[in-house]
Amino acid sequence: MEKKTSNGNGAKKSASKTQSRTGNSSNSNSMQESQLHKLFEDELKDIYWAEKALTKAIPKMIKNATSEELVEALEAHLEETEEQVIRLEKVFEIIGKNAVAKKCEAMAGLIEEAQGIMEDSEEGAMRDAGIISAGQKVEHYEIASYGTLCQFAETLGLSEVKEILAVTLEEEKNADEKLSEVAVSAVNIEAAEQE
Repeated sequence: MEKKTSNGNGAKKSASKTQSRTGNSSNSNSMQESQLHKLFEDELKDIYWAEKALTKAIPKMIKNATSEELVEALEAHLEETEEQVIRLEKVFEIIGKNAVAKKCEAMAGLIEEAQGIMEDSEEGAMRDAGIISAGQKVEHYEIASYGTLCQFAETLGLSEVKEILAVTLEEEKNADEKLSEVAVSAVNIEAAEQE
């Protein structure tokens, strides 16, 4: 008799696990959503801090850049970054949360690295190449972050939020491409010729 009860419980546990995996159990499904929603919020706070920090870091890059093309690309992206901060605040509003920044250690490290490159590089093409290198690392981090946030928003059924985040994701991809164009068209060639 005990064996039968044990098997019965085992069968119930298996059925319960199957329901969790397939999302048929409303309790486990809502629990999974809330866990993903919490991660989504944490990632939003992280990228919000990152974007706000970049509004202070990009002007330093502009000040240190000598290539006119690079200065223009950085100025354009600074304007976009300021808009991205506003968009993130809109996302927080849509999900009913206060816009709160949580220090992004990864972005803090990338900004610190950029500062070091600018301090250690000789003014001119060499420093410009370093700024582009640092800028592209930042863009790649942002592309990864916004890509993940878009996927989370889609999974959570936050279609308006996904659309807002997708705009920023495209801007980050375009900024990365622009930095590549500036590097390839002149800066890297000039830096290679410097001794």
